[in-house]
Amino acid sequence: MTTLLLGATGQVGRALAARLPDAVTPGRAELDLADVDAARIDWAAFDTIVNAAAWTAVDAAETADGRAGAWRANAAGPAALARVAARHGALLVHLSTEYVFDGAATAPYREDAPVAPLSAYGASKAAGDLAVATHDRHLIVRPTWVIGDGHNFVRTMAGLAARGIAPAVVADQIGRPTFADDVAAAIVHLLAAGATGTFHVTGGGEPASWADVARAVYAHLRPDLTVTDTTTAAYFADKPGAARRPLNSVLDLTKAEAAGVRCPDWREQLARYLTAHAA
Repeated sequence: MTTLLLGATGQVGRALAARLPDAVTPGRAELDLADVDAARIDWAAFDTIVNAAAWTAVDAAETADGRAGAWRANAAGPAALARVAARHGALLVHLSTEYVFDGAATAPYREDAPVAPLSAYGASKAAGDLAVATHDRHLIVRPTWVIGDGHNFVRTMAGLAARGIAPAVVADQIGRPTFADDVAAAIVHLLAAGATGTFHVTGGGEPASWADVARAVYAHLRPDLTVTDTTTAAYFADKPGAARRPLNSVLDLTKAEAAGVRCPDWREQLARYLTAHAA
């Protein structure tokens, strides 16, 4: 397998680069996802294109410039990749997000659930998913609440704990953290199995709120401090430009697990992550 990996500096991208050491990983100077057609890439040399690149600044995407940037990177870019992959017969692997859903469901979201994004970011990602799916040989993997090597919620909470701050954290958004290396492992497994289509891949175990995740971090690092609950509405009351978030981010893992993907309990993975990053 000759692989081109885009977005190798992101959280999932770094984990993928570690698991696909022979992959070619062009930087933005060589390939800008917002202008794929201008890239100086020998596309015919690759039988697999893995797209882990994206605009992920959710709130910034609500601005005029941000909306345009998110659309170029998350919708137009994947559409161009789909055309390139189809032209050369390559498999296109693409990272999605639960933000394509509105979070109003009372049950975990299956892969075939209707999309209904609440935000400009979610809309751009939904459009990218649809464009990728026009190519017969595609693999879309949808994680949630990604935690890896980079800026993320767990590191933010760990930083607050180190400063002795007892935070108020949103308790009405429910989901499961997904550790970047678990997503990378799932993608490598699905590639080896020759899988195509869409798969939900998140941490396993009982769903939790962001406040619950924060409490798990504090239990490990600062059990003497208390994390209190707040609501999404209260947290964003003084942030009028913030994007709307789905309240239910829980994804159904049945399809991935049936394909042999491991979805380890997020609490166990969180303990390992905190131990590794404290070392």
